[in-house]
Amino acid sequence: MASCAVAGRLLRGARVNISVENVRQVWPGRAGSEVVALAGVSHHFRSGKFSCILGPSGCGKSTLAQIVGGLETATSGTVTIDHPDRPGHAVPLGSQSVMVWQNQNLFPWRTILENVAFGLEMAGMPFAERTDRAMALIASVGLRGFEKHFPPQLSGGMRQRAALARALIMDRGVLLMDEPFGALDAQTKIVMQEELLKIFEATRKTVIFVTHSIDEAILLGDEVVVMTARPGRIKEVIPVDLPRPRSFDLVSTPAFGKLFDRAFHLIRDEVTKAMAEMNQPGSTT
Repeated sequence: MASCAVAGRLLRGARVNISVENVRQVWPGRAGSEVVALAGVSHHFRSGKFSCILGPSGCGKSTLAQIVGGLETATSGTVTIDHPDRPGHAVPLGSQSVMVWQNQNLFPWRTILENVAFGLEMAGMPFAERTDRAMALIASVGLRGFEKHFPPQLSGGMRQRAALARALIMDRGVLLMDEPFGALDAQTKIVMQEELLKIFEATRKTVIFVTHSIDEAILLGDEVVVMTARPGRIKEVIPVDLPRPRSFDLVSTPAFGKLFDRAFHLIRDEVTKAMAEMNQPGSTT
């Protein structure tokens, strides 16, 4: 795959801190009941760091990412996004972030080039300029030569690369990723994880990455934010003091194994609780 140095030169979005304070999210349930998705979540996501949110299904991981991105409004609590060099000058939620989903949401009737450039097109950037930027980003994620292909003509991994390029081209300071590699086969997933590591090294955006995978969280993250079963709370934050740059070879090291063991024992009880709750008669989901 092409070097990510191009991405580093192009992507100079503002560095931002994210402060989540006592966020609570409640959804309407059946017959007038309520489902508490998040209960008093507080955390500081540091500028230029890669934070992985790890937790069982239904714990509110994705909800938290969507609140940070301004896609959902918290029932209570606050999320503040500001620049490290301008503390106290908060920016609107969503204005400095972009989301990458598991289902790539590419337009099947548009070419890869048109898909990647779409955000810039909507922002009014002239055709030549947005095309040049899109071509550079497409090359940086290893899709040179596929610019005129349509999404159905590409493999799942290639479509996910295109979705990542479409997000990166917006050059926002915050990259939100909701299980982006969850639907990929094991081999493609490893390749995408390593390419994301390269992109992170080149751009140093503030990344919030939602995952069910302990391996993935440790390999990618500077920290692993472990959440409880619903209602979601932060159980523990595990610092990942492993050297960068990283590759998948790190998985076989004793240091990685020690972190895996710690995360596994934290998350095992929460997964058991979540499964027990789902199996209760009359439980809401």
